[in-house]
Amino acid sequence: MRRFFSILALLIVGAAVGSFITFTKYPLVSGYLEPLNLVHIEQGSTPPAIEKKPLYWVAPMDPNYRRDKPGQSPMGMDLIPFYEDDDSGSDAGPGAVKISPDVVNNLGVRTAPAQFGSLLSEIQTVGYVTYDEDQLVHIHPRVNGWVERLYIKASGDPVKKGEPLYNIYSPELVNAQEELVMALERNKPRLIRAAENRLASLRVPVRVIKQLRESREVKQNITFYAPQNGVVDNLNIRQGFFVKPGSTIMSIGTLEQVWVEAEVFERQVAGVAVGLAVTMTLDYLPGKEWKGVVDYVYPTLNAKTRTLRVRLRFDNDERLLKPDMFAQVIIHLDKSEKRLLVPREAVIRSGRSNRVVLALGEGRFKSINVKIGRFDEHSAEILSGLSEGEEVVTSAQFLIDSESSKTSDFKRMHHGEETVPASVWVEATINSLMAAQRMINASHKAISKWDWPEMTMDFTVADEVDLSTLHADMTLNVEITKIQKDQYQITRVQIPGADENKSLDDLSLDDMSLDDVSLDKEKHDGQKQ
Repeated sequence: MRRFFSILALLIVGAAVGSFITFTKYPLVSGYLEPLNLVHIEQGSTPPAIEKKPLYWVAPMDPNYRRDKPGQSPMGMDLIPFYEDDDSGSDAGPGAVKISPDVVNNLGVRTAPAQFGSLLSEIQTVGYVTYDEDQLVHIHPRVNGWVERLYIKASGDPVKKGEPLYNIYSPELVNAQEELVMALERNKPRLIRAAENRLASLRVPVRVIKQLRESREVKQNITFYAPQNGVVDNLNIRQGFFVKPGSTIMSIGTLEQVWVEAEVFERQVAGVAVGLAVTMTLDYLPGKEWKGVVDYVYPTLNAKTRTLRVRLRFDNDERLLKPDMFAQVIIHLDKSEKRLLVPREAVIRSGRSNRVVLALGEGRFKSINVKIGRFDEHSAEILSGLSEGEEVVTSAQFLIDSESSKTSDFKRMHHGEETVPASVWVEATINSLMAAQRMINASHKAISKWDWPEMTMDFTVADEVDLSTLHADMTLNVEITKIQKDQYQITRVQIPGADENKSLDDLSLDDMSLDDVSLDKEKHDGQKQ
């Protein structure tokens, strides 16, 4: 029993000593172990990411405003950093932009390929139903007289061929009848034939002439009859009216066939021809269609509306089509040849140009100019600027185009474009020298040819340049040459008042202060004198 208590006492003492060592000595031990990566190791942990250094800072609303350090834009907005990865779209040329996948997804960007196909061969327009004028008859009197009786009371009344229309009293018709009666009494065939011809020329019905030959009684009133079946239109007389030659009494039109006068926009005229199939619908009979053909294409355009009239012909056996009805018309054109097409919504149309946004893959996009041809309801014809299989953006393209247009010079996309020079001359001020690394830190003026603002940058210096002639706070003209992507080197210098490696005539007038150069040259000339 005594042995048991001794062991228990030893365990308690050991635990106390271990706790004391843990709380007092462990921090010292862990300091030695930490460099050996033996502490703070967690399963699945990743090494800390290397912080990227921005190339420069740009204004959110104007990417041409660049600075070499954080600050604010002229609009009072904080400048945003531009990293090397942000320029991954530059390989596709000016105007290329890169958008992260989550932004592409949030914008709902959709694309479609440019591919060969036929435009939807139809023209949708409107028209008005009219009488078939080939079967429209106008009734005119050929004598002066008075309408004694009118059998037709209103426009729209149906008539049948041979039914009486009106009864007229005319002295001329009475005299013509008397001449025939006199010729018959004298039994002179020549006079009889002349009198009958006169009555026929005055449109006296044949039945009236026959009755006159048999009865030889002159009628004071002559009845005229309908020349065809149809309906009465343009009824311009009433009973008792005085009429004379040339006045239109009424018109009679048929409804077995009707015309539809449609109008086609000037840009659609090229595909319209006689004989094309036509489909027509009317609002008052939804779901019903009429099939017809193009009967005639008028030779002139309406000068005010810039439209061309097209005459369509339809059968109307059920008499459902009425004159002056408003109709929707679809003219089915002949299928055109295969053309390069893109979705119509992909084309961004402006006053001077038409553009599409190319999807270059990996989140890169670029706006380009295209030449467009004809349109249909869904597609647009591309005459130049695109190739088959290239992907174009069909949604959210306006947002991408606005971003691409900020940095894109569309003139460079044409043949004969102005190339960007590999080196430029600019005035700069040296801030500090690092002779061991052959580097200097300099603040240069804006370089218009490279679209650079005023910036302070580190440059490597070519071996041909004598660093011993340079010092801090010196203002001089330097030649900056692009040696590779995002790396620039000072290859030559021109120190005012010293022997020049480069004549002033060779310097770029756009990228230097002319006032400073001229003063330095005058001073230099004065020293020589």
